[in-house]
Amino acid sequence: MASATQAAGFATALGERLRGTAIGPGDDGFDEARSVHNGMIDKHPALIAQCMDAGDVSQAVSFARDEGLDVAIRCGAHNAAGFSSVDDGLVIDLRPIRYTQVDADARIARVGGGSTLGDVDHATHAFGLATPSGTFSTTGVGGLTLGGGIGHLTRAYGLSIDNLLGADVVLADGSIVRADEKNEPDLFWALRGGGGNFGVVTEFRFQLQPVASVFGGPMLWELDDTETIARLYRDWLPSQPDGVSAFFAMLTVPPVDPFPEELRLHKVAGLIWCNTCSEEESNAALDTFRAAAAPALDGVGEVPYPGLQSAFDPLIPFGTHIYWRAHFIEDMEDGAIAEYNRFAESAPTWVSQTHIYPLGGAAGRVGNSDTAWGWRDAGYAQVFVAIDHEAGNDDALREWAVDYSDAIKPYAMEGAYTNFIMDEGRDRARACYRGNYDRLQQIKAKYDPDNLFHVNQNIQPAS
Repeated sequence: MASATQAAGFATALGERLRGTAIGPGDDGFDEARSVHNGMIDKHPALIAQCMDAGDVSQAVSFARDEGLDVAIRCGAHNAAGFSSVDDGLVIDLRPIRYTQVDADARIARVGGGSTLGDVDHATHAFGLATPSGTFSTTGVGGLTLGGGIGHLTRAYGLSIDNLLGADVVLADGSIVRADEKNEPDLFWALRGGGGNFGVVTEFRFQLQPVASVFGGPMLWELDDTETIARLYRDWLPSQPDGVSAFFAMLTVPPVDPFPEELRLHKVAGLIWCNTCSEEESNAALDTFRAAAAPALDGVGEVPYPGLQSAFDPLIPFGTHIYWRAHFIEDMEDGAIAEYNRFAESAPTWVSQTHIYPLGGAAGRVGNSDTAWGWRDAGYAQVFVAIDHEAGNDDALREWAVDYSDAIKPYAMEGAYTNFIMDEGRDRARACYRGNYDRLQQIKAKYDPDNLFHVNQNIQPAS
């Protein structure tokens, strides 16, 4: 472990090589800079490099390699496992590299590696455009994209990686390369689902889609209707046009406006809609579920896409205690659906919930080996999220998420979405990369043979 004197020396030495700033444990702002979104995580790096550009990142990577320091990459710091920080190592903080430049004619956005989804939405929405991302605007673009990028627009326009045109990457030797279909094509393939294993992305280039407003929001039912709605959703959605989409959720109605007082803290089944189709097509879809069972709350309407993307941010503010587990599932089998109400009732806090994200439509028409994300045949990605706004309940959160995950495991595929799991060991990480793992190992050996970038769902270099 680095002493205070050694850490200060690191910060001074690296700071002399940066346009940005290097700070250590004794410097102002260090505790804020080392904190991450998940309040369960409390790591203490030896220093933090607040990088202004790709040159700074190159210097930081080279410094870490030469000094034998573990490296973590920080953008939005949403990774629940805490991979955006590291004990006694170097955190490369990309937040100063925060920009979105839109070429509306070409429908392309250049996005700095430290940007959040909200940053991108803000810039692109002015042109009536968007790129598929996640479901919380405070999430970092980098971690979400490199893991695949599941969200509201997945059925309509694919995963984030399906809209990734290229990236600028700082490699483990400090060199900077451009990766796309023509330049470093193996690296570009690996970046699309292989996580942060291959380098530090300082700029992403995304294809933009014509999305301004959507027909979105929550539609909620009492628990007595869970099986009716879940089965209808399972059987009905796969045959719908790409522009019709919703994710299924089991949750508790938040005790805040705009939710009516008589529903607050009720356990409910829900669909969170994001339809990019015509109003007529959207209403037909919504009416299908309204006819199946009368909703307790019908909050779907036309909203600006950034409004839907940021609507749930207040439920999980920075510092919230979070424990995740997850599966990919081919289908929502009846046996699994039967567990939903049981775990909704036993949730340790009102904020704890499960989401089931559809993976069909545009995302499902890509081949399993076309990108490193090898789950195109999965029907859904399910996540079990145990959440508390206060400290002291971590054991109960962990127990509920694990038990829920174990109950659904007999109905699940072998792996899970890497952005939805904790640090669950090498075997679990390997399963998440599925049939693409061996090729990823070969690419890892080429671009990071010494596994400098291992603070992640790690891919071991081929020997």
